[in-house]
Amino acid sequence: MKFHSNSFTHGAAIPPEFAFGKIGSDSEPIALSDNRNPHFSWSEAPIETQSFALVCLDTDAPTAADDVNKKDREVPADLPRGEFVHWLLIDIPDFCTEIAAGSCSDGVTAHGKRAPQGPERSRQGRNDYTGWFANDPDMAGEYFGYDGPCPPFNDAIVHHYHFRLYALNTAHLKLPPVFDWAQMQRAMEGHVLDQLEIVGTYTLNPRLAT
Repeated sequence: MKFHSNSFTHGAAIPPEFAFGKIGSDSEPIALSDNRNPHFSWSEAPIETQSFALVCLDTDAPTAADDVNKKDREVPADLPRGEFVHWLLIDIPDFCTEIAAGSCSDGVTAHGKRAPQGPERSRQGRNDYTGWFANDPDMAGEYFGYDGPCPPFNDAIVHHYHFRLYALNTAHLKLPPVFDWAQMQRAMEGHVLDQLEIVGTYTLNPRLAT
């Protein structure tokens, strides 16, 4: 199977237009960005493929929020890291081989996109901005579909975003209307024929962005 993006190349920086946040000013270090989903296309899937699934995971998310986005300190590089889910897209039909840039997300939606655009017959799960904004009255809500990178502006490391494509031997994953990454992983067990990933990097730390 082959997996390609016109928006960025494997191992390279993700352009800000595909991020939730971008570098702001001294007074407001983070500004909202265009939050468009990147372009992806794929080919040469296994003959048994009945559907595809696509996820985006930040594998460098801080596991403790004590220092996150604090102007007087930095998130240390040696802090243990975990996953932050940015996109869960399932039941992409086998005849679909491309997702256009901006076709599933184009702009930041306060309180989350409740019915995000996507390929015909596809479904999209809940991303981790749901928990991140839970205590922010201006942004709190259930966030579905794609919401792009917005790492801490004071993080000492560049974050890596793993866009993973799965070819599956089932047309529909057995998942409820609202599902998360853990549920999706369990539902895919025994159904994955092939998988590939494209990794992009992103930072809001001006020291690392040069």
